[in-house]
Amino acid sequence: QMCGNGIRCVAKLAYELGLICEEITTIETLSGIKTLKLNIVNGKVKTVEVDMGAPILEATKIPVSSSAKIEDKKVKAEVKVKNKKIELTCVSMGNPHAITIVENVKDFDINKYGPILECDKHFPRKANIEFIELVDKNKIKMRVWERGAGETLACGTGACASAVACNLNGYIEKQSTVELLGGNLQIEWSEKDNHVYMTGSATTVFEGEL
Repeated sequence: QMCGNGIRCVAKLAYELGLICEEITTIETLSGIKTLKLNIVNGKVKTVEVDMGAPILEATKIPVSSSAKIEDKKVKAEVKVKNKKIELTCVSMGNPHAITIVENVKDFDINKYGPILECDKHFPRKANIEFIELVDKNKIKMRVWERGAGETLACGTGACASAVACNLNGYIEKQSTVELLGGNLQIEWSEKDNHVYMTGSATTVFEGEL
């Protein structure tokens, strides 16, 4: 329905091709219209801030308040995989995510647990699974198993959902850095409008002509 990293790349391309000329623009997705703020340096888009909207508790379909607590057990799911109990916090950012905490994300066997959790009975449309290592109150490390794709280098909606889940559990503050294999994202869960704001770079890696 929505790709947080992809939408930044679309905005960069549209601006640098001259299809849009404003630093604030909107893009329509299957998860609704998203507002983006472009950081322009020497005529090029360096970073993009995306208003990802309010997070939704996937189990209840109720928008989460930024002052909410994890006391609502409906956002929790406990899954048994290969005799190992895994506790998941379920959050939607327009697509379903399930977040779990691990001790060492680098050494965690994501290929073993990712595909099983993705297709668990709790998720009738499958889910993206985020494996999180807590660093401090303002930083987490994340690896992601995306539904239908396997492990990827980054997931913008997953970073947002993970930041929300970790804040609900009392692990991190409202503003945090999410470290992914593909780079860092800055996430803010705003007290003002309850929206999650994601800021990250957008870089041209190659061009082609057909």
